[in-house]
Amino acid sequence: MGLETVRELEEWDRAIDELINQYLSQEFRGPKDFSDFEPSDLVAHAQEFIDYSQIEKGLSANTISGYHLSLIRYLDFLDELGINSPDSVTRDALVTFAARLQDQEGYNLSPRSTAGAFSAVRMFHRFMVMEGYAETDPASILKSARITMRIPRALNYEQVDRLLNAPGGDKKGVRDRLILEMLYATGMRISELVGLNLSDIDISERLVMCHGKGGKWRIVPFGKPAQNTLETYLKEVRPRLACRWSGNALILNMYGGRLTRNGGWKIIKDHARTAGIENLVTPHVLRHTFATHLLEGGANLVVIQELLGHASISTTQIYTEVTREHLLDVYRRTHPRA
Repeated sequence: MGLETVRELEEWDRAIDELINQYLSQEFRGPKDFSDFEPSDLVAHAQEFIDYSQIEKGLSANTISGYHLSLIRYLDFLDELGINSPDSVTRDALVTFAARLQDQEGYNLSPRSTAGAFSAVRMFHRFMVMEGYAETDPASILKSARITMRIPRALNYEQVDRLLNAPGGDKKGVRDRLILEMLYATGMRISELVGLNLSDIDISERLVMCHGKGGKWRIVPFGKPAQNTLETYLKEVRPRLACRWSGNALILNMYGGRLTRNGGWKIIKDHARTAGIENLVTPHVLRHTFATHLLEGGANLVVIQELLGHASISTTQIYTEVTREHLLDVYRRTHPRA
């Protein structure tokens, strides 16, 4: 697989991830599931496409969620136009839908989220042709929405401190602080953190085995503050939350089950609001901050690539753009002829 192909796949993966997060952070008053629509050929084929993507293609749960949410909005749009069969979808309808995705009075999605949503729609139409449900693919003549490589947003040190100190001292506060500490200390994705089991943690060595995308795993170190919070959580909090269905999950919700990705995102947003930085925080912001602060501290780019679990160094190189301002500031303050 070529470098550009790897980079493109990673970008699509980020697009799906951002798409889900934008849906979660916005109030969508339309249908929430395929069952909310009147029965039609399009609705039935959409469910088949999701099943095919999940069972036969083996796509990740995150990608499936992105496809599902995209198709719900697409079907809702087509329903407004009175379109309920595959061959009734026109090129003009697709162009209008693509425009609505980014329209401020429409769904107001970012370019990356728009690309992820439209990718799901294109593959849905391709699937219907492949299965013989449609004679033509109206999406095939449209170019894919281009993803703009944006510089990741990172928090400064003072903002990180405010966020990490936002949780209280009760059992929920300790659990929430552990989530924030571990995300910043390791650069893990929220989905990777909530997927951890007790056996994935080596407290004495301060190491965590992180199960990443595509079945890959990596070992990531974490610092003393995260270790202290983890020890408190395991000794004083997790035993009080655990129940017979907790299993080996490390991070538990308040009912004793494994915390979900959406639950983790809500916790991050709640504490960001308390810290007064809600508008700066996304599910990946601590991951981006982790990488940026390492790079500013002099860490090697290849090391950061390994810690983040990036398949390609080109994906990690975007963080060099983030630190350019920092490097210029250091140069101007330290070089005698700056």
